[in-house]
This record gives sequence, C-alpha cells and structure tokens, in this order.
Amino acid sequence: MYPKASPPGKLMERTFPLALAALAGAALVAALVHAVLVAAHVSEPAATTIYGLTARRIWATTVVALALIGVVIGGMALARPASRFGKGRLGAIVALLAGLIAVVNGWLVLAIANGGPGSGNGVVGGAVALVLGLIALALGGLALGRPRRSKEDAGMSDPRLA
Repeated sequence: MYPKASPPGKLMERTFPLALAALAGAALVAALVHAVLVAAHVSEPAATTIYGLTARRIWATTVVALALIGVVIGGMALARPASRFGKGRLGAIVALLAGLIAVVNGWLVLAIANGGPGSGNGVVGGAVALVLGLIALALGGLALGRPRRSKEDAGMSDPRLA
C-alpha cells in the first residue's frame, strides 16, 4: 500500500546531480542576464541608487513572474505531455504565449531604460525577463513540436480502454 522507502544512498545519488544541475542553470542564467545588460549598454551601475519600488521595477518584476510561469509550464508540458494541460498542447501554447509576452516586455524595459542597475528603471528585471522568456519560448516550441504518440504506442491497443 505504501511506497517502499529508497535506500539512503539512492536519495543522495539523485539529489547531488540535481542540485549541481540547478546551480549550473542559475549560473548560466546569470551569465546570460549580464550579457544582455552589456549588449543593451546598461551594465554600468547608477551613480545614485534608488531604493524601493518604482513603476518600471514593478513592470519588470511582473514580467519576470510571467516568464517564470512560462518556463515552469513549458517544462511540465515537455516532461509530461499527457498531464493536466490537454495532452501537452495547451501547456506548450501557454508557455509560448507567456514567453513571447515576457520577451517583448523585457526588451521594452531595456529599450526605454536610461540608466543601469540601481537607477530604478528595472533593467535587471527586464534582462531576466528577456532570458527567461526565451527559455519559455524554447521549451514551449519543443513541447509543441514533439510528435504525438498513438494509443497503440502508449500500450492501449484494446479499443475498450480508449
């Protein structure tokens, strides 16, 4: 009735590679965000730092949240194509739309910014939204382009199971 407990060594065998992969992914995203800031010519910190929320920081933070939702949904649609998102297509389309909105808004934040990090323009959030939006677009495109499995391939050769 209850699942068997895995041996203590098995948990460590899975946890360490996952933690290492998460750390490598975070480092890659940070490097890409820095590259976007350099390419947009807003990588120099502001002379005077503005603390607190500004309208552009709220805009950038909202777009980052949308991009992160797109990445999560795109990953779920790619990993589990027959789950809660209508056999993966709806999840892939949602990830594509969220990624596209995040890329456009992240680019707009960077395009209208007149200062670097700390200027209150939300440039770091815009760069993060741009990078995560591109990742969401890639995951959604991969999930949408995946070939569908027929019922016979899924082990449902009996028509009564359909």
